[in-house]
Amino acid sequence: MSHVITNIGGRECFIIADASPKYILIQTLGNHERGIFESTAQLIAEDTGVHFVMAAFQIFDWDLDLTPWHDPAINRDPKVGTMTGETLKYVTESLLPLLSERFGDLPIILGGYSLGGLFALWSATQTDRFAAIAAASPSLWIRDWLDFAGEHPVLTKKVYLSLGDQEEHVKNRSIARVGESVRGEYELLKSQIGTENSTLVWNPGGHFQDGDKRLAAAFVWCIGQLEKQ
Repeated sequence: MSHVITNIGGRECFIIADASPKYILIQTLGNHERGIFESTAQLIAEDTGVHFVMAAFQIFDWDLDLTPWHDPAINRDPKVGTMTGETLKYVTESLLPLLSERFGDLPIILGGYSLGGLFALWSATQTDRFAAIAAASPSLWIRDWLDFAGEHPVLTKKVYLSLGDQEEHVKNRSIARVGESVRGEYELLKSQIGTENSTLVWNPGGHFQDGDKRLAAAFVWCIGQLEKQ
C-alpha cells in the first residue's frame, strides 16, 4: 500500500493506494481528520481484504465547504451554505478525473463523518457519479433536510447511515433533531433505493467518539454491497 501526499487542483490530498485496486474511496480531510486517515484506511483493509484507493481531500473551512444551505440556528455566518457546490465540483471535475486516469474507471464510494457525511448524502442527490455513499454520523440536524431529501432522491445505488445512540440527547434543540432526521432519511432511502440497498446502524456513544471506526465501518459496508453485484 503506497502513501502519497500531493496537491490536486489547489487542495492537499492524502492518497493511500493498493496495487490493482477495485474501488476508489473518497472522503473529506478536515484538520481534525488528518490524524485518523491512515487508521481508517487500515481498518477498511483489515475488514474487507479488498484492494482500493483511498483519497482524502483538504477542507479549507469545515462549515463553509460542506454545509449545503444556510441554517442560522447552527451558524450565523451568511456565507455558510454558499460554497458546497464548489466542493462537489472540485471532487467531480478535479479529483476524480485524475484518480480515474491513474487507477482506471473504478466504482467510486464517497464518504464522510459529521458534516462530511452530510456532504456525501447531499452530493448523492446532485450527481450519479458515486456507486455508494458512506455517511457516518451525518449532520442531518440541518433545517429542512427531510423536505429536501424527499424532493431530491439519491442518485446512487447504495447508502450507509449511522448515528451514535446519544447524539440526539443533547441540550441544543437544533442539534437534537438529528435523530429524527436520520430515521426519516432511512425511511426515504428504503422507498427510493430499497431496504436491501440501504442500512441504518446505531453506534454506542455520542458524536465525538470512534470517528475512524465509524467511518471505516461505513466504507466496509459499501464495499461489501458492491462486491455482491
